[in-house]
Amino acid sequence: MIAWLVPPGIALLPVALGDRAARALAGAPWTHRCPRAALVLWQAAGLAAGLGAIGLGLVAAVAPLAAVFPHGVHTLARHLVTGHGLDGLGPPQLLALLLSTALLTWLLAHTIHATTRTAHERRRQRLLIDIVADHHPDHDVYVLPSSKKVAYCVPGRHRRIVVSQGTLDLLTTSELQAVLRHEHAHARGHHDLALLPFLALTHAFPRLSAAHTACRAVAVLLEMIADDHARQAHGELPLARALVRMASHDDGPQPATFALTDLGTAERLQRLLTQREHTPWVPVTAYATAMLLLSGPLAVLLAPLIFITT
Repeated sequence: MIAWLVPPGIALLPVALGDRAARALAGAPWTHRCPRAALVLWQAAGLAAGLGAIGLGLVAAVAPLAAVFPHGVHTLARHLVTGHGLDGLGPPQLLALLLSTALLTWLLAHTIHATTRTAHERRRQRLLIDIVADHHPDHDVYVLPSSKKVAYCVPGRHRRIVVSQGTLDLLTTSELQAVLRHEHAHARGHHDLALLPFLALTHAFPRLSAAHTACRAVAVLLEMIADDHARQAHGELPLARALVRMASHDDGPQPATFALTDLGTAERLQRLLTQREHTPWVPVTAYATAMLLLSGPLAVLLAPLIFITT
């Protein structure tokens, strides 16, 4: 039974190391060269930590019921079905079970809340955009009658790519095309869904600095992934020039949007202008690490479903 504590315990290492580990990963140079691989690693670390904490409590809770963890879960389930409740569990095991259940409920509640709030905010923004902006079908964009320099995406099934008249007046044709390609990449890549769990985590644990570090790092990585789409279609210079021209814009994006210059502008400019080829082993190592992080907690949580006793 004790051996089953090891995989979820290892998954909790990023949490145990705290914000120092999160900042180390966020500032690692290779993450800017391989943003997709870095994004997968962040997602795996966050998911493994949550599953590890839940699995650790579950393993500890059923320890007195059987020598092997899956059979302990089966015994607990059988007790519940036959009306024996939590027989065989002492106060420490009941506390561990309560903590696992509470953590799962807390995370699910905040994820649902963040999803609902984000969906409501997007509906409100789409309504406002439809009222005040003119739709240009040639580029499938909505143009705000404003001199402010903004370009952003309201993601979702009914997405809106929005630019201001000030942006149209400021940018050249090639720069504008790069900007639009960047925003369409956010919409087509469903980057909002990739960011949502990290936003929920920051709301669930507002004092956990590692969660805020992860959320910002993931948001910047998503910007870099969208930059890559624009760069592949139009080259580095048009997008870099657009970033420089709009960097003085200080109005900030609305919630639930992806704006061109809202996050990591300096890092993105440096990356566009000094991008170096990465070696193939870098993303391979990142993906392998992500799989290792997830394998332990998933094995713990899936074992009771696999080893079903008769």
